[in-house]
Amino acid sequence: MPIPILRCDKNTNKTFDRFLAGAKEDLSSATEKILPILEAVRTKGDKALVELTEKFDGIKLSSVTLDPHSIQTNLDPKIKEAFLRAKANIETFHEAQKRESWFKTIDGNRLGVKYTAIPSLSVYAPGGKALYPSSVLMGVIPAKIAGVKNIQLITPPQKDGLPEILIWLCQILGVNRIVTVGGAQGIAAAAYGTESIPKSEFIVGPGNAYVAAAKSYLAGSGLIGIDSPAGPSEVCIIADSSANPKWIACDMLSQAEHGEDSSAILLTTDESFAKQVSEELEKAFIERPKRLEMKQNSIYKNSAILIFESLEDCIWFSNELAPEHLEIQTRDNELVFSKIEHAGSVFIGPYSPVAMGDYISGTNHILPTARGSRIYSSLGVDTFLKRVTFQEVTKESLETLYPFVKLMSELEGLDEEHGTSVKVRTEDSV
Repeated sequence: MPIPILRCDKNTNKTFDRFLAGAKEDLSSATEKILPILEAVRTKGDKALVELTEKFDGIKLSSVTLDPHSIQTNLDPKIKEAFLRAKANIETFHEAQKRESWFKTIDGNRLGVKYTAIPSLSVYAPGGKALYPSSVLMGVIPAKIAGVKNIQLITPPQKDGLPEILIWLCQILGVNRIVTVGGAQGIAAAAYGTESIPKSEFIVGPGNAYVAAAKSYLAGSGLIGIDSPAGPSEVCIIADSSANPKWIACDMLSQAEHGEDSSAILLTTDESFAKQVSEELEKAFIERPKRLEMKQNSIYKNSAILIFESLEDCIWFSNELAPEHLEIQTRDNELVFSKIEHAGSVFIGPYSPVAMGDYISGTNHILPTARGSRIYSSLGVDTFLKRVTFQEVTKESLETLYPFVKLMSELEGLDEEHGTSVKVRTEDSV
């Protein structure tokens, strides 16, 4: 059962409709299930968290928080070296995103923007097989650079204790506390706050459908800010026959091993190349059987190789799909990249697999999914900054501009007070 290889015509889109529609994860079922959980945490606080953790994780908590700085760690130095290298690269990349407040003189008045950091953040880190310590780096570092003061890690408890890597990362990153509660109840704790857990203004990080549903619901209720609505992990690859089919197959499978709902879409104009990639996928299933069923479900059910008439059509489809990750491996990568409008993060050239951005190159791997990059951006320093506009108007400018304000306020029927608030300042002195 090889990966579907489909010939596509941009103007008759029946062949690829399902990939555009399927990018959006339906969270309605998960939302229905998490609503009682959210309400329990809202009304019962810590007591609900202890009860829910025992119910879902089989662990009886004596406390729902711990201080990472009070715990001794003894992590393998080689693991430390890898994460410290990643930390340095991520910090360098995100330091370049820092914003300075500014002002301009317009019509004689001082107008500007003052940047202020959000006051508090929760970073969610899944547990078990979905443990992603790299996401702790990606969530905390840009927030620290932005100036967020209070940061807590939310992660499910483990029967053998929390992974040492998470505790050590919290120590070196300056995370204030670890909340040992996962799932929708952990998200609720961040949004509502409890007796032991301060409320956060924002939450970021990956999670399952219940975590995604809780984030979306609570954000929609105005209780907490989120990075972006989440869906399954995805990669889109634009490649021609100059690319290495084995490398392309590896890159597709690197997304497939995230979960069977992940997708990998290859866009090309070359049928022979498409068949070569398909063959490499089948070889990989034999040579690298770990998580085989998961990878095969992702490749056979949610992924495809789409053959278009031209590279321009491939670019068009990629912009329609607005993928989380986009790889470009063609004879003219810069030309293709210049035409890309929507993507979470772009990986240019044969030596730029998504895994580099996932771990160590320095860009952020918390990205919009489910076509979200049409309106959302990758996580960065800007995510944690608010723009406060300000203005200081001079008396001379106020007098000059009053006739225009008078006309405009009369047109909108607000001249009695809007107009008067300016007029009195032209007549009276301070």
